[in-house]
Amino acid sequence: MTPEPFFLIATLLFSIGLVGVISRRNLFVVYISIELMLSSVNLLLVTFSRLFGDSSGSVIVLLLIAVIAAEAALFLAIIIGLVRSKKSVDSNDFTRLAQKEKSL
Repeated sequence: MTPEPFFLIATLLFSIGLVGVISRRNLFVVYISIELMLSSVNLLLVTFSRLFGDSSGSVIVLLLIAVIAAEAALFLAIIIGLVRSKKSVDSNDFTRLAQKEKSL
């Protein structure tokens, strides 16, 4: 099987994720968009690994999945903290928090 369909799917996933990160303000949507972009990178790594007959890309993908799981826990903890303090999931609240820290 040729790798072109996988390249197309990875490009499509990355494009959807990029549009979601740029155009949305809801932190959950931004998080899911980032995860889509990371999944497209993982798909490309596995595709190149299979294409060149080298298993190092698959090993890197397994390590990246572990890092993504840790990042998910951290990101969701930050979102929960923001919701508790600001009662909102708007990404502009992060900017307001940063501005308050500078003024202190």
